[in-house]
Amino acid sequence: MGIWIALVLAGVGIFLSAFFSGSETGFYRATRVRLVLDALGGDPISRGLVWLTGHPSLFVATVLVGNNLANYLTTLAIVMSTQALTFQQGHTAEYLTELIAPLALAPVLFVYGELLPKSLFLQAPNRLLRRGGPLVLAFVVLFFPISVLLWGLSKMLERLTGQSPDPIRLTLARRELRRVLEEGHEAGILDPVQRSLARGICSMADQPISHFTVPLEQFPRARPDMTKQDVLHLAERHRISVVIMETRDAVPELAGYVRVIELGLSRSDEVGPLHRLLDIPEETAHVAALMQMQSAKESLARVVGERGETVGIVTTDDLRAPLFRGGRPTYGNPTT
Repeated sequence: MGIWIALVLAGVGIFLSAFFSGSETGFYRATRVRLVLDALGGDPISRGLVWLTGHPSLFVATVLVGNNLANYLTTLAIVMSTQALTFQQGHTAEYLTELIAPLALAPVLFVYGELLPKSLFLQAPNRLLRRGGPLVLAFVVLFFPISVLLWGLSKMLERLTGQSPDPIRLTLARRELRRVLEEGHEAGILDPVQRSLARGICSMADQPISHFTVPLEQFPRARPDMTKQDVLHLAERHRISVVIMETRDAVPELAGYVRVIELGLSRSDEVGPLHRLLDIPEETAHVAALMQMQSAKESLARVVGERGETVGIVTTDDLRAPLFRGGRPTYGNPTT
């Protein structure tokens, strides 16, 4: 009787190990967009999984508790089986069985409890995670009294260390978006240029604008006494599409900028029209700064520090170039 109970416990332990190991892989591999679409379609299981993706710490705590339970059941099954097989056979046989049983069960547990389920969930994460969704949500509720303690401990450690899981979440979100773009490209929905642009946005999203700022002293500036032809020659010599204009003050300040194409097409001999300089804080993200400049319809902006001092200059050309080429551009990419 004892041997049958041990076999049942071993089977349950291997199943739980396989389920939690595979679910963990599927959870981080699944495309959230598909889960959201299924949830919007009225699927309650998908709604629960979408909610769980917004609370990954709770899911990790549930998986941790489940894996520990699986390991405990497997260990208990080994102990019970060795006791049943070596009953009244002496201590020597008992010791040998206790040594051989873990060695014999370890490959089985590794293949069927870890390797195989992870491989299956890696190949079809959304399908398998959806099928196992009811059991996942059931274990979340069942283990909640224990997992909530681990969840609270992780939150406390986040506050003590000042480390936030947001960077990891952003990395996972970008990875998920890349998979969606790859699937769209394979299906013929996205062109290579569109895919390259989307990947560029993902890679530049968290980069501060200070990485693309040109120091003010390196950016050509026009004096107020320069003529229209002087400004055009300055732009041609430095191969720039916008020119910064200085004021007539004793200590020259930045008055604004002129677009070379507008200056060249103008029939007037005056230098203009003069565009205002948009101020953008240096900690602003790359994509946010580009969107701000596009919304204001400005080609050039002044990057300012915490005290309002001028850190440098950035142009829309410099911000667009990495989205297509993947590298940091230098100033002066003419758009004329």
